[in-house]
Amino acid sequence: MNSADLTLFAYVADTGSFSKAALQADLSTPALSKRITKLEQSLGVQLIHRTTRRLSLTEAGESLYVHAKNIEGQVSDAIASVSAFSQGLSGHIKLSVPTISGELLLAEAIADFCQQYPNISVDMRLENNFVNLVEEGLDLAVRTGILEDSSLIAKPLIQSNWVVCCSPSYRDKYGDVTTIEALKTHNCLAYTYQAQGSFDWRFTKGGIEETVRISGSLATNNAQALRKAALAGFGIVYVPRCCVYEDLQKGKLISMLTDYTPRQLGVYAIYPFTKHLPEKLKRLIEHLKQAYADKKEYF
Repeated sequence: MNSADLTLFAYVADTGSFSKAALQADLSTPALSKRITKLEQSLGVQLIHRTTRRLSLTEAGESLYVHAKNIEGQVSDAIASVSAFSQGLSGHIKLSVPTISGELLLAEAIADFCQQYPNISVDMRLENNFVNLVEEGLDLAVRTGILEDSSLIAKPLIQSNWVVCCSPSYRDKYGDVTTIEALKTHNCLAYTYQAQGSFDWRFTKGGIEETVRISGSLATNNAQALRKAALAGFGIVYVPRCCVYEDLQKGKLISMLTDYTPRQLGVYAIYPFTKHLPEKLKRLIEHLKQAYADKKEYF
């Protein structure tokens, strides 16, 4: 038995398939199956229940899997620890970014990164779901909010300020809003892409946090949909400032409740815990942080 056999066993456990694990390990399926059988024989226990439809781990297999994954991580860390000393950066990076930042600046920033490092390819997914990085096979994600998963590392990129705004036509028709209580009488459009606060809008004034329960005719998880509804004069929105910055500058939207401090959320680069972050990911995170800094007025 050696560490490579344990890594192969972890592949099978992760994929639930000998054929998929063999593809990942660049082995034939029979060769992989033979290696696992020899591993079971050397340990004197059955590790995997094999049926025609599915694979499942035995109790012994479950126990070994925990340690096998740890060994795989140690090997990855060992390789990553010397990656900075290689002559050139290469490889593939899979990352997930939110749609607002992706469309505003990250698509261009990552394309520029790929030009700087032609041997690195990037698969960028624009999505607003709080994906599981390990299960999805992602190297990196950009997310806004509080990090709750202690198995992940978060590097701050920028602070995102929110804004309450509406179109001039809406204000002319329904009047200005000077207190948060006044929001209760208005058509407030809710942004549901957030863990909490979709219908409870929070502000700070004089160091005291205040909350108001809003209601309205539209709720959506897409900030651009809210932006368009606001531009059309349908109601008031409370959204990240970056997605309406240009509209505010042009006067197409106007900010409200300027005496209150709106909510602020950090934007982070998030990746699975590792002792030695690969150099290509370090460079990409630095590049993304600079891209946000270059557009800091939007935030």
